[in-house]
Amino acid sequence: MKILIAGHFGAGKTTLVQGLSEIEPVSTEEVMTSAGVGVDHIETPGKTTTTVAMDFGRMHLSDNLVLYLFGAPGQPRFFEILQDLARGALGALILTRTDRLEETFPILELVEHLQLPHLVAVNAFDGAAQYPEARLREAMALDERTPMDVCDARDPLSTKASLANLIRYLLTLTPEPVR
Repeated sequence: MKILIAGHFGAGKTTLVQGLSEIEPVSTEEVMTSAGVGVDHIETPGKTTTTVAMDFGRMHLSDNLVLYLFGAPGQPRFFEILQDLARGALGALILTRTDRLEETFPILELVEHLQLPHLVAVNAFDGAAQYPEARLREAMALDERTPMDVCDARDPLSTKASLANLIRYLLTLTPEPVR
């Protein structure tokens, strides 16, 4: 199954893919330069690189279910790449942070426009503000049917659980095969 990992700049997409991949992940991380100033929101302390094309990893969710993870860059100038990576994906895990929820809106809009089923996973990293799910849903104007999860992108068990929840959700959308 092809799964798109999307989210705003600095949400933790590369960390998630690298932490889960059973193969050496493909990464297109590049050092940020002054060319991105004024174009990208780069005020993330300690962050010196950014994904410019994609991250790719593979993992087995079970003995008979392999996920191909395609991490998309989060800056709006790369949204065409996100659209290309979404082709053939069965769903998307949209990663966000509570301190930058507003940066999730354009990604949610794009994924909804692409009619790609998705789960929103709030990356609960150290020191992140925590809010009740109802408040987060309201802030992001999430449809009540859109699944939401909390994970830590640095913790493979946590992100694997979020991916499993996405797969469970996708299975509810899939009609039974005609026999």
